[in-house]
Amino acid sequence: MTLILAIDQGTTSTRAMLFDAALKVTASAQEEFAQHYPASGWVEHDCSDLWTTTAATCRGVMEKAGVRAEDIAAIGITNQRETTVVWDRKTGKPIHNAIVWQDRRTSDVCKALKAEGFEDVVTDRTGLLLDPYFSGTKLAWLLDNVDGARARAEAGELCFGTVDSWLVWNLTGGAQHLTDATNAARTMLYDIRKGRWSKTICDKLNIPMSMLPEVRDCAADFGETRADLFGKPIPIRGIAGDQQAATIGQACFQPGMLKSTYGTGCFALLNTGSEPVRSQNRLLTTIAYQLDGKPTYALEGSIFIAGAVVQWLRDGLQIIRNAAETQPLAERADDAQEVVLVPAFTGLGAPYWNAECRGAIFGLTRGSGPAEFARAALESVGFQTRDLLDAMRADWAGANDAAQEATLRVDGGMSASDYAMQFLSDIIDAPVERPHVLETTATGVAWLAGSQLGLLPDMDSFAAGWSAEKGFEPAMETATRDARYAAWRKAVDATIGYAS
Repeated sequence: MTLILAIDQGTTSTRAMLFDAALKVTASAQEEFAQHYPASGWVEHDCSDLWTTTAATCRGVMEKAGVRAEDIAAIGITNQRETTVVWDRKTGKPIHNAIVWQDRRTSDVCKALKAEGFEDVVTDRTGLLLDPYFSGTKLAWLLDNVDGARARAEAGELCFGTVDSWLVWNLTGGAQHLTDATNAARTMLYDIRKGRWSKTICDKLNIPMSMLPEVRDCAADFGETRADLFGKPIPIRGIAGDQQAATIGQACFQPGMLKSTYGTGCFALLNTGSEPVRSQNRLLTTIAYQLDGKPTYALEGSIFIAGAVVQWLRDGLQIIRNAAETQPLAERADDAQEVVLVPAFTGLGAPYWNAECRGAIFGLTRGSGPAEFARAALESVGFQTRDLLDAMRADWAGANDAAQEATLRVDGGMSASDYAMQFLSDIIDAPVERPHVLETTATGVAWLAGSQLGLLPDMDSFAAGWSAEKGFEPAMETATRDARYAAWRKAVDATIGYAS
């Protein structure tokens, strides 16, 4: 039993990957599932899609590799964070669709709580801001808007969980209601310093604490799968939210190390060590990982739209057929045109945190076409990343100068674009390194599960084995960089101004 099965349950698809004892991928399987948009700014998933695609891809990757359950030592799970599921404790039936992290339906609730001065309480305990992005107000919405939900919750009949908890519940046949510290830290209900659910916040949101899962380390015993799923029970030994799993997969174990993941959104994390650093620039303080009962903290900046802007080019504008067409299209763009796209389709994330903004594009001419749109889309990700890194450097400068000179380690599907990564290096004026394995989220939880069983190397050996597939060095002239970034900030200011 030397194989590790990593489940990567994402926002638009679910992937299962098999890793060998050298942490090399031996096989993978992936399935997309539908997105549901019942109202403007609302995003939902059918909970059954999250589970059925997980079971199907696990079986699919085992069949593809020709292995059985007895060949697999353990399972690791990484997942889209903040997405909120509530289900019946006895039947396992969800009471509503999952409310996705991108969903903005609780904006008014968050505004009201801010007006009461409650955001300081939330930030002090959770490290987060009062924003509809997080699970807490989504859960409160479900209790307030699904018939009978609050009474059932107060009677102890309902379970809440982020996607990891929902998968563990189904994998174990309802035997385990668990989460890990990284996912708990994203709910807006968890005290990241005391390491427990916050009664103060739960009481304020009128959430019965009996709904909440037990919180464990990232590498821990999360039960085992039902025997009928894969032919034999398989232990579940690692869980981390997708961005924390990528931080682990990128071996960012030392304070000052920095990674950015480009999936549907973009998420940058800066390891700040054993002490949480409170941001002065509206970044998030969160748990990077927790091992042996000891949390390691991070500053995080979240961008809601990264790879999703390429999906918009494909599905919305229909100017490309697949993501690979974006780079050659962008390379043909007219350099004389300065088209700037602010992809605030579901609001602006860090460091602005404006839920009311919507997308905008500036600098259009009669000559603007698909090439200019493609270039503006790819460059928008670089601009947003600089917003995050500038804020991180300001927050971290007082504690450690390492972040000022740090190389940015990148991963996720969009990092495969050389054009986007070169522009990123240019606009942040720092080296960018892309690893051999772009899907570092799966690598991270595979290592967690395997190290928990003693099958994989320890943290230092794992970090020593990390290597870059390609590096990018800044080549843009300073004056050009400053002018381009100034144009971006002007476009953001105008977008915010229009929404106000």
